[in-house]
Amino acid sequence: MIKKIIVSACLLISFVSFAQEGTASPYSFYGIGDVRFKGTLENRSMGGVAVEQDSIHLNIENPASYASLIQTTFTVGGTFGTSKLKTDTESAKAQRSTFDYLAIGIPMGKFGAAFGLIPVSSVGYKIRNDRTDTEGATSSQLSGTGGINKVFFGLGYKIKPNWTIGADAQYNFGKITTTSVELLTGVQNSTAETNASELSGLGFSIGTMYQTKIAQKLQLFTSLSYAFATNLSSNTTRVISVDGDSTPITFDPHGDDLKLPNKVTFGAGIGQARKWLVGTTVAFQGDGQFANYYNSEQNVRYEKYQKYAVGGYYIPNYTSFSNYMSRITYRAGLKYEKIGLIINNESIKDVGMTLGAGVPIPGSFSNLNFGVEFGKRGTVSSNLVQENYVNFSVSFSFNDRWFIKTKYN
Repeated sequence: MIKKIIVSACLLISFVSFAQEGTASPYSFYGIGDVRFKGTLENRSMGGVAVEQDSIHLNIENPASYASLIQTTFTVGGTFGTSKLKTDTESAKAQRSTFDYLAIGIPMGKFGAAFGLIPVSSVGYKIRNDRTDTEGATSSQLSGTGGINKVFFGLGYKIKPNWTIGADAQYNFGKITTTSVELLTGVQNSTAETNASELSGLGFSIGTMYQTKIAQKLQLFTSLSYAFATNLSSNTTRVISVDGDSTPITFDPHGDDLKLPNKVTFGAGIGQARKWLVGTTVAFQGDGQFANYYNSEQNVRYEKYQKYAVGGYYIPNYTSFSNYMSRITYRAGLKYEKIGLIINNESIKDVGMTLGAGVPIPGSFSNLNFGVEFGKRGTVSSNLVQENYVNFSVSFSFNDRWFIKTKYN
């Protein structure tokens, strides 16, 4: 009964959260918005390092990890974020509470399966631009909401005790709505243009994980995954209206299909299982086709995404029965990202530090995870915006043998 309550409550929370703005970044104007998915909180708290074949935590970035599960794992996470946006002359603050992911992993002997629901990107900006030119003073107000989500299903297979492979399929879907309002001095009515773009498409990824002992108490962990390029069909409806005009002008649906590029991620680490780990992850993503009718600008172009991260964890004594604090998992990491966006010839970068802790729930393999992330994205150079952000995250990882029939009542 309690399992049904947990699942129902988390599903309700997740679907309600999709209606919220998941970001306040002005950079979410471009492409598919602010790309949010960075893996589970356990991995994000280590800068994004996810190289160990974990048996009780779900790694939803590499489908090969599903084959390592020993119990059914249900995980759900969310984040409360604060950010300070500043330019050379102005600053503002913003807050957001967001749903991050919901997934279930199921062990099946040498196989393992997982499925779930993940917000991939979010659009949530409000920008005002006042300018004066030869035609007079103009005030523009830009706003956007929405984003892309995905449902996924994957399978992993254990070729050998230390070597697993896997693949998964995703269905991406979402809607992005943008509104632009312009008011010209001397003109009584303002003009508003609203674009609603519905996006959808299938995606696929594959992965492998391998670990081997290199000393008596030292192991080497490796992880490699590849996400194939994905086409997102776009169907955009444009509406132009003028103050006082109760009949807006609606244009026929149109839109340019978007292309999410291929992405390769490699990670490696050394450590002692359930004791400590130090690892690194690098990721590269090709050039994408993100420009659509509603977000194309002459001063914007896209480049290859790059990520470099280092992180790890430490558990004082995983098997301790007398000291509860000794079984807490402590995590930390550093990350550096080029998010794939160039504005005014400035490459937008995201640099951050992460800290976290995994608190075991007594009498089970389940745990409660906490994480905090400090970072900076963008720059005040070239008339751009710098974001200084702090994200507080929490996740639950419930582990149990859900599908074992009891022999005794």
